[in-house]
Amino acid sequence: MNGVVAANNLKTVLLLGGLMGLFVVVGSLWGAEGMILGLVFGGLMNLSAWWFSDTIAIKSMRGQEVTREQGGWLYEMVEELAINAGLPMPRVYICPHAAPNAFATGRSPKKAAVAFTQGLLQTMSREEIRGVAAHELAHIKNRDTLTSTIAATVSGVLAFLAQWGLLLGGGRREGGNPLVMFAVVILAALGAALIKAMISRSREFVADADGARIAGSPDGLISALGKLDAMSRRIPLNQPNPAMNNLFIIEPLASNLGGGSTLINLFATHPPTEKRIASLRSLRI
Repeated sequence: MNGVVAANNLKTVLLLGGLMGLFVVVGSLWGAEGMILGLVFGGLMNLSAWWFSDTIAIKSMRGQEVTREQGGWLYEMVEELAINAGLPMPRVYICPHAAPNAFATGRSPKKAAVAFTQGLLQTMSREEIRGVAAHELAHIKNRDTLTSTIAATVSGVLAFLAQWGLLLGGGRREGGNPLVMFAVVILAALGAALIKAMISRSREFVADADGARIAGSPDGLISALGKLDAMSRRIPLNQPNPAMNNLFIIEPLASNLGGGSTLINLFATHPPTEKRIASLRSLRI
């Protein structure tokens, strides 16, 4: 477990450092002043990603926090699982989306939050929800949430900058700036490659196995993953930030993403669900 946490902490440092470097390199195309501007903007982005990435993720999903009184059995279930995992009690949110899904976020276990969609709570049994919640707590315990949430924030910014730059550079018949187009394409391409390197698909297998141990059995998560995979094909997740896809227990379908999110679709952040289920079934032996 310590090795996983150390690896994720290193990835976070590299991700933030890489983001700073990208802004400085692109800014240098405009000379010393551009480099300084890139350094300042990159620093501000790093601070924002570190302090506010979890808030951005929750707000983009319109999550509403629930207390012990409001959350009832759900809150008590998360509390029990957090004790099993040796974690502080995370904040619990419910998101008003019909598509069943869930995610965890937060820069540390003390600042962590777990969010469930209404669709998940309405379509899953309590045993299945228990498996999902344990999986998300495993992400918190392994410090996956910090890396994933920062990556989502950075990825979303890069996609926005790429779209903005392409409009600025190629959206006008006159006065188009090829240098701007070149800069944003390089920025987006390098950023996408960097984020892909930071987000390992193997983290889902680790969180599945750790989640099964936290829940006391893999059965609930096995059943939940099968239902989530099938239902996600019928009920698309209407979330405005495709860069957040890596946060969810089941990755939203790429076909649900907007036309401007091609850069985000260049890589998948989750392994095939059937392989995850097979791996969990092997824990029964």
